[in-house]
Amino acid sequence: MTRLLFLFFIIFSFQISAQNYRIQVQLDGAPNKTAQLAYHYLGKIYAADKTTLDENGQGTFSGDSLLAQGLYKILVDKDHHFDFLLGADQDFKLSNSTFDGADSKIVGSEESEAFIDYMIFLRDLQQQSASLNEAYKNANDAEKSKITEQREALNPKMHDYWLTVDKKFPDSFLYKFITANYVPALDESTLPKEVAENDSLLLLAKFNYQQKHYWDYFDYTDERYLYTPFYKTKLETWFTKVLYPEYDSVKPYVYKFIEDVKPSKRIFQFATSYFLNSSINSNIMGMDALFIDIARDYYLSGEAFWASEESLEAIRENVLFIQDNLIGQIAPDLTLESFDGEFINLHQIESKLTAVLIYEPNCSHCKVFVPEFYKEVYLPYKDKGLTVFAIYSMDDKEEWAEFLTKHNMFDWINVWDEHHSSRFKIKYDARKTPGIYLLDENKKIIGKKMTVEQLKEIIPIELN
Repeated sequence: MTRLLFLFFIIFSFQISAQNYRIQVQLDGAPNKTAQLAYHYLGKIYAADKTTLDENGQGTFSGDSLLAQGLYKILVDKDHHFDFLLGADQDFKLSNSTFDGADSKIVGSEESEAFIDYMIFLRDLQQQSASLNEAYKNANDAEKSKITEQREALNPKMHDYWLTVDKKFPDSFLYKFITANYVPALDESTLPKEVAENDSLLLLAKFNYQQKHYWDYFDYTDERYLYTPFYKTKLETWFTKVLYPEYDSVKPYVYKFIEDVKPSKRIFQFATSYFLNSSINSNIMGMDALFIDIARDYYLSGEAFWASEESLEAIRENVLFIQDNLIGQIAPDLTLESFDGEFINLHQIESKLTAVLIYEPNCSHCKVFVPEFYKEVYLPYKDKGLTVFAIYSMDDKEEWAEFLTKHNMFDWINVWDEHHSSRFKIKYDARKTPGIYLLDENKKIIGKKMTVEQLKEIIPIELN
């Protein structure tokens, strides 16, 4: 069963004050065409305004309220468009004859003009870098050393430019925009020798430094970043690659982030929805516990003002099916009837490891998974401390018998609940089969939803 997504956006008006905007455009290459003023928002592009250009390519975008600051686009068609930065000054003239953003001319908005200057500077720097890289390919050792020095000198040029922009336009979005993707790198010369010369310790030091400084140049509470291509990808990278991939480590950072952005309804909605979705769909075992926390603390508590009753009902269902089988919890106890009519209690099984397997014979995935698990995992470890509590999830004993006979699987504990009175499908989230849970000797859940290959890796470790 496919997990449901709960990312529900309310369309906020991006017009934010009583002042007006007026952008006069001159597009020589698009006479008598319709031009659109569009804005970036969380990785997508939306139309904000449009104008019909005259025979000279002139037109005007105007409105009674200021637009949200951010990265905007002038678009005529898929082959003719360019971006520009819209700052606080929104009454200006813009001309462009080539549809290359760096060729734009802006009069009346110093911040937007400065963005064009930065694009030109950046293009020149990239050309220098490309030229040096090309020269390096055919250089001798002495030349390579000199070229390396020249390449390393490009970064300080970039940083000096940033400082110049910050000094000229203090507190502007321009500076925040051009430094948004910069993450400081660890200066290895500051490390103790025993760390710098140990690959594992050095890697850990770099990881910790990146985690600590990832947001140094990106104010994630600033709504203007929503109107750029950066916010969504920046957040995704942080959650999936920068944070240590483990529930207990991730939760404090995620909750701090959510609380920090709560004053901004737009960011609060996006971030909370993102973390909810990502945690329930994560491939990292145990991350569904974060889904339960966010669901209870923000959605079911009523703080998620954007959530419809339909979405809340879907969230309640997922909470119901997940809350009792989280990693680290004692597995829900079950007393089920065996194939031979004996009742067997899960918690009374004495075994170093117990695998709770839930399957149905006609499930296409089960037809492959269950026999493989039996042959490649159960048989090699059944005499070394592994017990399987295999639950047939349907109510046709003849079908069950045929499956067990076909695969000769009568030597593990085969049980069922003919009348479904134990609620095992809820307690162990049997909406999707096969389901498998690995329990330690105290019946604590130490793994779930694993592949046969993953089980072959983890079981020997746990048994030893």
